Formats: sequence, structure tokens, C-alpha cells
Amino acid sequence: MFTDACASLDVQSLFQRISERDLLPSSGGHVSVAGGRLPFVGEGKPVHGRPGGGAKYFGADDHGNSNCRADFSCIIPDILSSPAIPGNIADIVELLKKISLLLSENVNRKKMQSYSRIANHILNSSIISNWAFVKDRNASSILLDSVNLFAGKLLLRNGSESVQEHFISIKGYSIYKNTSGKSFDFSMEFNNTGEITGHVVIPEEELLKLPKTSKAISIALPTLGAILETNRLDPVFVNGMVLSVSLPEELQHILLIFEKVNKLESVKSQCVGWHSTERRWDRRACKMKADNISSVVCICKHHRRTFKSFSILMSPTVLRNAVLDYITRVGLGLSIFSLVLCLVIETVVWHHVTKTEITYMRHFCLVNIATSLLIADVLFIFAAVVHNTALNYQLCVAATFFLHFFYLAMFFWMFTLGLLILYGLLLIFFKITRSVFIATAFSIGYGCPLVISILTVAITEPKNGYLRSGACWLNWHETKALLAFVVPALGIVVVNVVVVVVVVVKTGRSAVGEGCKSQDLSNMIRISKNVVLLTPLLGLTWGFGLATIVDSRSLAFHVTFALLNAFQVSSGNSHLPLKMILFNSSVQTCNVT
Repeated sequence: MFTDACASLDVQSLFQRISERDLLPSSGGHVSVAGGRLPFVGEGKPVHGRPGGGAKYFGADDHGNSNCRADFSCIIPDILSSPAIPGNIADIVELLKKISLLLSENVNRKKMQSYSRIANHILNSSIISNWAFVKDRNASSILLDSVNLFAGKLLLRNGSESVQEHFISIKGYSIYKNTSGKSFDFSMEFNNTGEITGHVVIPEEELLKLPKTSKAISIALPTLGAILETNRLDPVFVNGMVLSVSLPEELQHILLIFEKVNKLESVKSQCVGWHSTERRWDRRACKMKADNISSVVCICKHHRRTFKSFSILMSPTVLRNAVLDYITRVGLGLSIFSLVLCLVIETVVWHHVTKTEITYMRHFCLVNIATSLLIADVLFIFAAVVHNTALNYQLCVAATFFLHFFYLAMFFWMFTLGLLILYGLLLIFFKITRSVFIATAFSIGYGCPLVISILTVAITEPKNGYLRSGACWLNWHETKALLAFVVPALGIVVVNVVVVVVVVVKTGRSAVGEGCKSQDLSNMIRISKNVVLLTPLLGLTWGFGLATIVDSRSLAFHVTFALLNAFQVSSGNSHLPLKMILFNSSVQTCNVT
């Protein structure tokens, strides 16, 4: 047996029961849920799902109290009474993910207790082997992300909070610069033989960096390491509990102290951190400070929240690197400045540079390329801010949708410009009217991206597979939604490469007669100018994004891609208001006398 999808729980009915806002169903049988819409089952009647789904009314527990949304209590009996078989494990992971993404406002102690009881049911040491047959190999990593997200929203009463189960423990403290160090101490059951301990220590010198009173949350998961192992091919053994920490971004380093499960001298220890985006253990996240037969002390870096690199747009994974962040910030600044300047100049000189049909069409494309890219750049910043500060799921979905749409619009307008260049070179005697061109250009430039963007969100969002973990951008690991951007973009790059080749051939063709030999140098200069101009203008630099797909962990590929695209806009758009060299020089010929 490889997988087991048999289940006795109905995630949809369980989630609907806790997401009802005490509103009457509309005529369409829908109710607003955290900014979204979910269909009723049975138009507001009792839910009849699979065994364990329960025939209960939405929003009410067994006693008729409409308080399920306040603490999720009404679904606890169904979950705890269900066997922790692989199919149910997958369903509970999906349920916890939905709760974390859509119902994580006002996370009080009661909500956290219910959430922990649900998670504890599938973290039990006695059912670790069942995780090996869960169909989604990333389920354990998704569970960790969901727990981190939900626990990070925990509200602290009187400056501290603690929620304890056998296999998950959550503690939170208010911290401030005058605190003389702060530690989270855990002692938890690992298996039927005993307990292990873990400690999170925030050094005093780190606390001095805090500008105001902040919140620190730590989560201990003694069995999650073994569960992660069941779905990994890495030959590693997690020799202690998994500790997860949510800290203010001002803090950079923390100490983690782990008691070893296997206390043999021959067992070599390593300090590692879990890379949630790449779903692997990362040795660069932590380094060892002390190691003895019973415990190990690790110093771990707490990454600052920063802009995501440009390379995220093509790469399946996100690399956290200061160089990439710097390139992205500088590039975004230059990009927005250049694009605004371009549009201002186009507005000023519009009537002077659009006197003929072909120049009108050309500048029409250029303005739409610049507009689409400008909006996409602004949305890129907005998406980073939404993810890093607000952590609002609905805003993140909206930002990703429009970011996807406008970046695709930029590519399709580049494609339209490429077709226009071919039209000017090859179809000299075929005339197209301005109205036909505008209708065709809008259909290609905005119509195609709109269809692709809508289909992507419609297909993947119902499965919570639209967004990737760690950024407001298209998912890769679960649904491959990123292909809805990569495939059209790289396809257009290939077509535009052909356009550039045609331009080079047409402008570099040697003429007949001795008089043309003297023009070889000017032909080479003209060809070079055309290639230099068309490379950023037609988006050919995005072709380097293929390297970040082939090897998504290579820093060199990410830096190269980020550099080329960060400065593509400043180099390419500085030429936008000018007459294209192509149309001024490509039709030169030699006269034979």
C-alpha cells in the first residue's frame, strides 16, 4: 500500500459549521464567510455528509448554542471520536489550514485550545506510522505552517498565555527591552516511555533592540520531527522536539536548547531549521553552540521580513538573501521612476509622435506596456507588505490575482508589439485600420491575461492551492499554479526572440553592388542598436527565469535574473518616448547606378 484516502470525516461540513456568521441563507444558498463565499449543503438544512460529518445545524453545538465560531467547540467531538487513519489525517490537516487562513481573527485562549486539541489528535505518537500513507507528502509541512500562522495570532491576556496538550504546547509572552532575558520552557511527552524537554531563550542583548512592547510565541511539537521523516527521503533522524518561534522582526538571533532523545555518544548532532517554502531542513538557519551527550544548544537566525526578490516570479521557491533584497528594492525604485517618467513624456509628446498610423500603433503598445509594468511594480510592493505585516489572506489572494494579471498583460502587450514589428517589416503593402488594431490589441493585451488569471484562481483557490507558502504569489508545490504565469511568459519570450532574429536578418542583409560594402560598419552598428533596444522592450531578459526554474536553489541564477529584470525597465523604458531605431533604419537599401 502506498496511500490510503479512506476517510470518515467531511471537512466541508465541519468547516461550514464553524464559519457560519449567524446569518440567514441568501436566495442563492450562500453565506459570506471571512470575505469569501461558501455554498450551503442542503440550503440551510442539517448537514448529511460522510460518517462523522454530523447532522447538525450550522453554527450550533449539541446544546443548540450558537457559539461554535467563538471557540470551534462543536466540531471537537466528531474529530476526537474519528480514527486517525491516513484519510482522516489529510482531512484534519486541510481543516486546520482553512481555519488558519480564514478564521484566525481574535484568536483567544478557547480558540487556541480547540485548535490544539484538533492538531493533537493527529500528532499522537501512536499514529506516526499512519502519516506514511497520507497522499499529500507535504501534509506535515502544511500542518506546521498552519499551526505557526494560527498560533502567531494568539491574543495575550495579562502579558502571557499557555495552552498545553500532550503533543503540542503553545506559550506566549509580552516582551520588551527592559526584560532581563526571556525563556520558554517545555517538558512534554515524546512517547509512551517518557518526556523530553526544550527551551527557547531570547538573549538580553536582543531584547534591547525592541522599540516597544512586543509579542513572542513559541510552539513545541515533540512528535512532528518523526512525522516529517515519514514523508522525506532525507536520511536524517530528528533527535528532539521541534521548536517553532514567532518573534518581532527586530530580533535576529535566539538560543534553542534541545534534550536529545537518543543519548548515545556515537550519534552526531546538527542544528537545522525547517525551510517551509522548500519543505526541507536547512543547515544554514542555525549553528551549534554546545553539544554534550544529553543536550545540544543551537543559535538560530530569525529572518527579517523583507521584500521578496524579483526571482520569485519565475522560481518555484523563495530564496532569502540580502543581495536579492537589495537588488529588488533598488530595481523597484528605478523601475517606478522610469515608468512614471516615460508616461509623462509620452503624454507631452503624444500628438507630435503619433502623426502616422504605424507610429500611433507603436506608441499605443509602448504606453500599455509601461502602464501594465508600473501597476505590477506597485502591486509587487503591496503584495510584500500584505504578506509581511497584515497577513490577510483575502488581500493576499487579491494582490496575487492582480499581480498575475498585470505581469501577464505586460507580456501580452510585448507580444502585440512583436507582432506589430513583424507587420511593419513583412506586410509592407497590407494596411490595417486604427480601429481594428485597437480592438485586436486590447483583446490580446488584456483579454488573454484576464482569462488566464480568472481560470487560475477559479481552479486552484477552492482547494486552497492558489497561494504559495511564504509569499503572496502563485503556488508551486501543491497545484503548480505558477505554470499559469511561466508558460505564457516564456512562450511569448520565444516568439519575441524570433522577432528579433527577423529584425537582425532584415536590417543586416547585404545589398547588391560595390557601393554597399562601405555600409557594413553602419549595418553592424544598426543591428547592435536594434538588438540592445529590443531585448528589454520585448522582455527577452525574462528568458533567464528558466534557469531559476531548472535550479531554484542557485543564488547565482536568482541574482542574474533579478539584476536583468530590475534594470530592464530603466534601460528599456528610457527609449520608449523615442522613435524606434528599427522603423527608421530597417528599410534602408542600396541604390545600384
